[in-house]
Amino acid sequence: IQSHCQVTISPFFFTDEPLSCICSTFTITMQVNSSVNEFILSGLTQDVLMGKVIFVIFLFLYLMTLLANFLIVMTIKYSQTLGSPMYFFLFYLSFADACFSTTTAPRLIADSISEKKVISYNECMTQIFAVHFFGCMEPLVLILMSFDRYVAICKPLRYTTIMSQRVCDMLVNLAWVASYIHSSAQIVLALRLPFCGPNDIDHYFCDMQPLLKLACMDTYVINLLIVFNRGAICMMSFIMLLISYALVLHSLRNQSAEGRTKALSTCTSHIIVIILFFV
Repeated sequence: IQSHCQVTISPFFFTDEPLSCICSTFTITMQVNSSVNEFILSGLTQDVLMGKVIFVIFLFLYLMTLLANFLIVMTIKYSQTLGSPMYFFLFYLSFADACFSTTTAPRLIADSISEKKVISYNECMTQIFAVHFFGCMEPLVLILMSFDRYVAICKPLRYTTIMSQRVCDMLVNLAWVASYIHSSAQIVLALRLPFCGPNDIDHYFCDMQPLLKLACMDTYVINLLIVFNRGAICMMSFIMLLISYALVLHSLRNQSAEGRTKALSTCTSHIIVIILFFV
C-alpha cells in the first residue's frame, strides 16, 4: 500500500495534504472498489432456544405445505375427472406455491439451528431470482383463475370455446414469461449493487431491501425502481381481481337466488385464497 500511495500521490507533491491523509484516502478507495463473496443471514432471532422453536414450527409448516401441494398436483395430474380449466390453473398455483416456499423455508429452517449462517453471493442472487419468479407467478395464476370463473359464470354458453386447452396453455405461458421478466428486472438491479465491507443481512433470506442497506452507493433510484416494479405487480393483480369479481357480481343481479348461490359457491374457495394471499 505504501508503494502504491507514493505512485498515487506523485502528481500532488505540491499540495498541502500530508502523506498519511492521502494514503488513508487511497485505502478507503481500495476498500470501496472491493466486493464480498458471501453474506451472513441474521435470521429471525439469535436466541438458541427460540431458534429451536422456530426450527420445529417452520419445519412442520414447510412439510405440510409440500404435502398439501404435492397431493393437489398429483391428484389433478392423474385424475380422469379433474380436467377443467379451473383445476388446470390450480395445478400451476400449487406448483408455484411449493416452489416459492422451497426458495426460503429450507434456508430458514437450517439456519435456525446453525451457528454459521452464511450464504454465498451466487446463492444469494439465485435466491432473489427464484423468490421473485415464483412469488410473481402466484398472483398471475390467481388472475387466470378469476378470469376462468368470470367466463364460467358470465358466459356459460361460450365457456368451452373461450377456455379451450390451447387458450389455457397460452395464458399459463404468458404468466411464466411475465414472472421471468419481473424477476429478471430484480436480479439486474441486484447485480448492479457494489458491496465493500458489511455483509450481515438483517433477514432470514436474501432480499433486495436488506441488500440495499449494505450497498456502497446511493440506492435511492434503485429503491424507487424496486418499489415501482413490485408495487406495479401487486396493484395490477389486485385491481384485475377486483374487476373480475365486480363483473361477476354485476352479472348475478338478474339471476335467481338459486343461480346466485350456485355461482358464488364456485368462487368461495378462490376468494378465500385471494384474501389469504394478499393479507
